[in-house]
Amino acid sequence: MQSVDVPVALLGYGTVGAAVHRLLAEQGDEIERATGHRLRVVRALVRDPSRGRGFDPGARVLTTDVREVLDDPSIRLVAEVMGGVEPAGDHVLSLLRSGRSVVTANKQLVARHGPELFAAAAAGGAQLRFEASVCAAIPVIKVLRESLVVTNVHRVLGIVNGTTNFMLSAMSDGQSYAEALAEAQRLGYAEADPTDDVGGLDAAAKMAILATVAFGSRVPLDWVEVQGIDALREEHVEAARGLDMRVKLLGRATLAHGRVDVRVGPAFVDAHHPLAAVDGPFNAVMLQGDAIREITLEGPGAGGIETASAVVADLVSIVGTTGTGFLQGDPVWRQVERMPPGELSSLWYLRVLVEDRAGVLARLAQELAVEGVSVARLVQQPANGHAVLHVVTHEAPAGRVEAALAAIRALPESRGEATALPVVSERGVEELGWA
Repeated sequence: MQSVDVPVALLGYGTVGAAVHRLLAEQGDEIERATGHRLRVVRALVRDPSRGRGFDPGARVLTTDVREVLDDPSIRLVAEVMGGVEPAGDHVLSLLRSGRSVVTANKQLVARHGPELFAAAAAGGAQLRFEASVCAAIPVIKVLRESLVVTNVHRVLGIVNGTTNFMLSAMSDGQSYAEALAEAQRLGYAEADPTDDVGGLDAAAKMAILATVAFGSRVPLDWVEVQGIDALREEHVEAARGLDMRVKLLGRATLAHGRVDVRVGPAFVDAHHPLAAVDGPFNAVMLQGDAIREITLEGPGAGGIETASAVVADLVSIVGTTGTGFLQGDPVWRQVERMPPGELSSLWYLRVLVEDRAGVLARLAQELAVEGVSVARLVQQPANGHAVLHVVTHEAPAGRVEAALAAIRALPESRGEATALPVVSERGVEELGWA
């Protein structure tokens, strides 16, 4: 079989871009044997060509002029690894409309502008692939779109942000929030400005993409209910440990009765649950559907080489399936409604700070009962002249729980601190107790 030379351009040449170039160069023989194509990086768009790089791009590869990519008819395949919505979005749209296929690792771009991007790809007869935008080296998009195409997936549950998972693992080992964040930044898992990670925005974009692909219906980013770990306290981690649970930042997408609910936030995960054991900068995604019951995919979710491996896999898929590739089309084929935000039910952990005096427990139970929230476990602990109440409830809608907490915060005996976190467990609530 005669090898076909494929000129490739990179939009961006930071950590991920350099790693993509290195993999294409070092694994070129293997790629050629598998596909009959030799992928060769000929242009890389950068802001500052003089900056040091993790891999030598070679002579005349770096450019600051995007027109050298857009106007070169020999470049039919581009990897966008520059990040940000603009100008990356304009560049990608121009390429797709002109018939050039694009692989992107840009979660915000795909989550915010998916319809426009897929329309451009269809108009230009090009492919858009985005595996690296979600869980780096974990091929969850490919599994959802190809292996599970007739499975009727109705739930996606996962740890989709390696930075926060690393931090929460460190906090479970006794570090403070500040110490865990500093360590994550020192090791390169967290950016100097970690807002998107700790605020849950990174995970929200990934869950919007996963829900869209899993359910075949567009899930806009603003449908995702988001809570980060930046308001989490060490006391929550300690309470989870006492309940034989772990605190994790979870993404949860549920399709029920033609309506979808997608949310990101900290949760108490039963130590017996598969996600509880996922520590450090790792991701894991559980897919539940009619034909498969449950599949869990786990692997590294952060890092340049891990993301680059997913980018290269998509590049290889494009050159190996041009004209017949399953992923050429928009994954959306239907329209489902958004579930009202407070309707999804869960087990809950409640932490309430109150005055330590008679009658308070009865008042608390009364406010919960008014909203139909049933208490399964309750433990009271002294705290500097007050009392901390740790409550595990039976399954209840989120809106009911929040209404009960609002009433509890307004009680004269309340010290104003009443928070709720969902509990994820495959055991019955009666089996959950204090260690």
